[in-house]
This record gives sequence, structure tokens and C-alpha cells, in this order.
Amino acid sequence: MKILVTGGAGFIGSNIVDALIENGHEVAIIDNLSTGKEENINPKASFSNVDITDFEALESVFQSFKPEIVFHVAAQIDVRKSMEDSSFDAEVNVVGSVNLFSLCVQYGIKRIVFSSTGGALYGEPEELPAKEDSPIQPLSPYGVSKYCAEQYLNYFKRLYGIERVILRYGNVYGPRQDPLGEAGVIAIFTNKILKGESPTVFGDGNQTRDYVFIEDVVRANVLALEGKEGIYNIGTGKETSLNRLIEIFLDVLGKEVKPEYAPQRIGEVYRISLDCERAKRELGFVPKYPLAEGIIKTIEWYRVK
Repeated sequence: MKILVTGGAGFIGSNIVDALIENGHEVAIIDNLSTGKEENINPKASFSNVDITDFEALESVFQSFKPEIVFHVAAQIDVRKSMEDSSFDAEVNVVGSVNLFSLCVQYGIKRIVFSSTGGALYGEPEELPAKEDSPIQPLSPYGVSKYCAEQYLNYFKRLYGIERVILRYGNVYGPRQDPLGEAGVIAIFTNKILKGESPTVFGDGNQTRDYVFIEDVVRANVLALEGKEGIYNIGTGKETSLNRLIEIFLDVLGKEVKPEYAPQRIGEVYRISLDCERAKRELGFVPKYPLAEGIIKTIEWYRVK
């Protein structure tokens, strides 16, 4: 099958590309390398340095590659940047997505698998873990823009019948995540701790996240290729506080980790975890990696790197 992956040189996208190629698919990558890295590009995939906000350049890839399926992973994912420049966030996550979805309809794409967010979409849920039908009340422009892209995709499905699977991720971590960019906290902590530096905790450390290992996320995407259409949370269903995260690093590394505490940042969710029963029931998705095991694999990758 011919599959186009946007953001295929990034952390999540490149891992998805590798799995698709291992499964025998022909893959083309679109990435503007603003955060993606050339070293992540699978040599068996074709690559186009294209920004999804550039409609004409994007269309040229559709014309030349003629994909059957599209995995849309490219995005502006930095919550802090979205707070500082919400227009740029919307340009990438909304306008860029609409460009892509429009071309998918025009060129007869069978299915779109969309990487969305569960961590930023539900705000502060009254009940945890949050379910797919929990109220949508994002606290950042990033969460707003991703939900807006979801709604555009639903619109294209209603009007044109294009198949779509929306995957709402928890906090994804693992090998290839950039510890210096808009990385998740585990990549940042790993980088700091391996350098003998103190990781910074913003707030009291009791804020929680649902940390899901990259290999589990990749498996969810592979299942979404031919699985039932729908909207699915992809996480573990478990809350882990930053203070507990520090303890896990201590246990794994066998040495003391002393964090520095700083004021909590506005726009960031305090507590979140995702109910993934729908993904289990309808896609067959079950996360395999306990947090400690995933952190060990992440540390091993950074040490070799």
C-alpha cells in the first residue's frame, strides 16, 4: 500500500514510518525539518522537504506519489509556543491540516489517520481517566487548534465520506524525542539527569500525566491502518505525578535525583489520564510498556546516542 506520512522526520512520525516500511508498505515522507531531523528519515522512504501550509508544494507530492492512505502527524506541538504565538499555531495545525484534508478528498485518499492530543484536549476533566466523550475544554491554543483540525476532518468525512481515524495521544515519550526542542518532560529529564544536572519541575510536582511509550503509540497507528473508524484515546489510563517520575528515575538509575522547583506555568493541565477502553475494544490496542520499562529503554537510547 502507498502511504504518505506528514511529519515523518519527527519523533512520532519517523517511528511510524519505520513500522509501516517493516510491514511492507511504500512510504513517502513530508516534513519541513523545522523540528524533524534528517537522521530520522528512513532510507527506504521517499522524502520531500515540504511545509503543509504550502498548498501547491503539498499538491505536487500527491501528484507524484499518488498515496492511498495518509498519516497526518505534522504539527506545531509546543504548548508554550502556542501561548506565545497562537496565530502561528493555528496556521500550522488548522490551515495546514485543511490543506492536507482537501487534497486527500481531491486525490481519492481512502483513509486518514490523524495524530491528535488527549493530553491537551480535555482540560481539567471532572472525572479521570477522561473518555472520548468527556467535555472538550482545552487550556491552550494548541489544544484548541488540534480540536479544530479534528472537526474539519469530521466535516470532510460527513460531506465526502472519507474514512478517518483520530488518535488522541497521552504524553508520548521514548527514543528520538528531542530533549532540547518542544520535547516531553521525560526526554528533558533524561537529558538533564544523564548530564548530572537537576531537572526543573514547574509547580509542586503533584501534577499528573498519562505517559505512553512510543512503541505503543506506533502499534496503535498500525492498528488504525485497517481498524474500525473512530476517535480513540491512546494512553495507559494511569496518572503519574512529576514527583513520582523523579522517584522512578532514581530507582532506574540507582542514584539520587534532586529536582529544582519553579512556578507553575499557565495553560498547562494539572491532572490528566486517558481512558483507552474504546481503543482496546474496537482496535485491539493494549499498551504493553510499564513506565519504568519505557524509561529504561529511553535512557539506553540516549546513552548510545
